[in-house]
Amino acid sequence: MGEPEAGSEFAIGAAAAGPMADTQYILPNDIGVSSLDCREAFRLLSPTERLYAHHLSRAAWYGGLAVLLQTSPEAPYIYALLSRLFRAQDPDQLRQHALAEGLTEEEYQAFLVYTAGVYSNMGNYKSFGDTKFVPNLPKEKLERVILGSKAAQQHPEAVRGLWQTCGELIFSLEPRLRHLGLGKEGITTYFSGDCTMEDAKLAQDFLDSQNLSAYNTRLFKEVGQDGKPHYEVRLASVLGTEPALDSEMTSKLKSYKFQESHFQVTRGDYAPILQKVVEHLEKAKTYAANSHQEQMLAQYIESFTQGSVEAHKRGSRFWIQDKGPIVESYIGFIESYRDPFGSRGEFEGFVAMVNKAMSAKFEQLVASAEQLLKELPWPPAFEKDKFLTPDFTSLDVLTFAGSGIPAGINIPNYDDLRQTEGFKNVSLGNVLAVAYATQREKLTFLEEDDKDLYIRWKGPSFDVQVGLHELLGHGSGKLFVQDEKGVFNFDQETVVNPETGEQIQSWYRSGETWDSKFSTIASSYEECRAESVGLYLCLQPQVLEIFGFEGSDAEDVIYVNWLNMVRAGLLALEFYTPEASNWRQAHMQARFVILRVLLEAGEGLVTVTPTTGSDGRPDARVHLDRSKIRSVGKPALERFLRRLQVLKSTGDVAGGRALYEGYAAVTDVPPECFLTLRDTVLLRKESRKLIVQPNTRLEGSEVQLLEYEASAAGLIRSFSERFPEDGPELEEVLTQLATADARFWKCPSEAPSGQA
Repeated sequence: MGEPEAGSEFAIGAAAAGPMADTQYILPNDIGVSSLDCREAFRLLSPTERLYAHHLSRAAWYGGLAVLLQTSPEAPYIYALLSRLFRAQDPDQLRQHALAEGLTEEEYQAFLVYTAGVYSNMGNYKSFGDTKFVPNLPKEKLERVILGSKAAQQHPEAVRGLWQTCGELIFSLEPRLRHLGLGKEGITTYFSGDCTMEDAKLAQDFLDSQNLSAYNTRLFKEVGQDGKPHYEVRLASVLGTEPALDSEMTSKLKSYKFQESHFQVTRGDYAPILQKVVEHLEKAKTYAANSHQEQMLAQYIESFTQGSVEAHKRGSRFWIQDKGPIVESYIGFIESYRDPFGSRGEFEGFVAMVNKAMSAKFEQLVASAEQLLKELPWPPAFEKDKFLTPDFTSLDVLTFAGSGIPAGINIPNYDDLRQTEGFKNVSLGNVLAVAYATQREKLTFLEEDDKDLYIRWKGPSFDVQVGLHELLGHGSGKLFVQDEKGVFNFDQETVVNPETGEQIQSWYRSGETWDSKFSTIASSYEECRAESVGLYLCLQPQVLEIFGFEGSDAEDVIYVNWLNMVRAGLLALEFYTPEASNWRQAHMQARFVILRVLLEAGEGLVTVTPTTGSDGRPDARVHLDRSKIRSVGKPALERFLRRLQVLKSTGDVAGGRALYEGYAAVTDVPPECFLTLRDTVLLRKESRKLIVQPNTRLEGSEVQLLEYEASAAGLIRSFSERFPEDGPELEEVLTQLATADARFWKCPSEAPSGQA
């Protein structure tokens, strides 16, 4: 992974004093920190439900550690080092030592914020934006704190070894290390360091040919003695190479010749971590509320033991059938946002309790869904043959392990299940309550007249948008498929493409999925379709009535929902990298595309104007003409949504890319001059909040809820107490797993010891 050359700007800069790092790559000391409140929902659980939730939470937290190994080569070492440090001394005790070593209060706070950031993101790259973040204090000072700490006194060799392995990389902002990406574009541990986008495409073709999913895999490439590349496709599983009882997976574990290349399918990735996950899923099974939950957990256990995505799909089937449970959960390799190719899933697990009042509104939305689907701007043939009525609940999160916490989820992500079995929607109520609240003085890019209205209606409008986005956005639309027997799921004779007036020319073949076909744009394109559906359908009076809004209140909710999307499109520029001409965050790219569509509609619907702020620095104002939302905005969105859906349904990758990448291009063409505006956005950006989550602890046969204060120190304490029985063992496991594969990224520990 290449250390910076001595004398390069970053070799000097990384070790220099003060907040030298570009603010893009640090988390500010005043970053917002909020605690997730689920006390009331937890109190209402029965003793058995609490035990079920506790063991599912343990499984999720253990599994979440795999994300460190899915992020960067150094992340597991950083986690192990920080965990040792704060287990030996809590944040207050370490503070005394740090101040005695010459750190200022600000520098120590910067270190606490960095640590909280690593824990929140499960690594040293932001889960939202994929940008590296580094500590905002001099490297020598941090080194003094670490090497003089109680942890270092107790285990001098281990702590010094960890620092020598990751100290340089904690601070390095060498260009390739600034963002996650593939090949020269960035760093990723889903692929070995020498893999390119061509390797990723070849591997996807290979996986498709064997009917293997990429969700639980990583790809490692080495050049063989014959000078040809040899690829290892490694599946995540407890079992490794040992001969297992014959399962659906054992026949797949072998060598293949594919397009002149050698592929070897192996398994055992993250094995010791998944072993812990399986142990707690087994325990949770004892407290399951019904047979659906028992069968679901049995299949997840099979999936994580054998490395089988098919077993996870079977578990997801039982999960979909488990309607309206009191304790809701999902776990596995789920979202593919952070795979640069877009098809490998990051581990996540969540456990949550139902919020009955908000869920009642969502149930009404579900009851209206079939009527509302008819309002969407594509022909009936492009809609699923039957709307499979999903569960839609508002949940209070107890545990969300992984790299970040979303506001709403629509899962499972398996296309075949979604088309035939259905899905579930959840809105995470206690996340929405804290993660998106904004103070007036921190509200950027809005006109003064809009600010009070925005603050009043942002929460309610976001509830409406999340509901529509998840249920009728992700839940709508049909994929045209020809199965392995050659049978089509649409009538080739009668179905006409509304954009061309001709018969359907393209579709998905057996084994192809939305993610595998649209790869790098799939996630963002789908988020854009769902966001557009939300904007489009919030104009329906019946939707707003369900949420309790009528008359001028309803109009304000619509206005703020559209205004929020337009503002988000501008804020999105923070997540664009001009040097590589690429987007680092699927949802933000989607919001920028919608801003472009609404700007293109013209007639003064939306304007973005550069201004000078009261501080004399560049600023900008977003204006949305509320009188033109229906007359100009709606028809523009209608045309765009139809095109998005038709290209998706027909699997037209070339057409889809041309449309989407065209709108997603960031240029300095007047009148908006987006590249220049990006500098203004970076100047005035507000960091995403950190969320402190509770722990559950088993005391005798009772489960206790442990809560922590909303601060960086509180977040660190929550992690220090998360693995009371086996913290040191887990850190050992993580560093061993990282070291075993370190050669694939030119081992971080290769830095000469004199440098560290």
